[in-house]
Amino acid sequence: MSLGSTYVSTARGPERPCMIRHNGAMSSTAGSQVPAHVVLVPGFWLGAWAWDEVVAHLHEYGVAALTLTLPGLEANHPDRGSVRLQDHVAAIEQALALAPDGARTVLVAHSGATVPATVALDRHAEEVDHVVWVDTAPVVDGYAIDPDVRGSEHPLSAQYDEELEQGSMAGLSEEQLATFQKRAVPQPACSMRDAASLTDDRRLDVPGTMVCTAFSAADYRSYAQQGMPFLAGLLQHRRLELVDLPTGHWPMWSRPAELADIIAQAAARQA
Repeated sequence: MSLGSTYVSTARGPERPCMIRHNGAMSSTAGSQVPAHVVLVPGFWLGAWAWDEVVAHLHEYGVAALTLTLPGLEANHPDRGSVRLQDHVAAIEQALALAPDGARTVLVAHSGATVPATVALDRHAEEVDHVVWVDTAPVVDGYAIDPDVRGSEHPLSAQYDEELEQGSMAGLSEEQLATFQKRAVPQPACSMRDAASLTDDRRLDVPGTMVCTAFSAADYRSYAQQGMPFLAGLLQHRRLELVDLPTGHWPMWSRPAELADIIAQAAARQA
């Protein structure tokens, strides 16, 4: 069933548009008269297009979704070096604000999108009902993805070989890998250098699902307990469920149906 999609450009100011694609669905989530409000945020190098297969499967559950292209991740952005973490946070906040009254709000963040997603959650803990962390974990106050990254932007080519060798691209076909390389957009470097500022501990009680793909849930727990900074938030959040979905780091392409099922369950879950 093809329902089409519409792009909506929103912004706090003229220089920081957020591209939001609304993917309509006809029916509401189970047990609710108001359809759930699901916001899908892709990780580094990606735009809204990265979620296309997941969105198609979500339609089968009657779940609508907003898919984001964060500022600086547009293919023709003129000045990625000016894009800051705060711009990404604001884009997610704008998407969350579009939730209809009474809708269950589910935020889905993949990989490096965890930093702006965690900050947005911190600012809107009472408005977010569930967060799905896709092969990533919520971060802690003061965390930055890569404070030492140089330059104004970070292209996929700077990490591609390493990611491939480490098995992060497990489950992807040659065609999918080629599409990834063709459509990947350099990540604004400031979004990697800027640190998360978190002030509201209520975020720690927002229910969440951590989808463990490149490593198992047991491995991620172990790494967190060993002190891996990227996973420190895993030990803080009090209502975080870890689920295994064995594949590589991009399950929206390698296992889209299963990932959509997890998101749909979060959308339908009762508090």
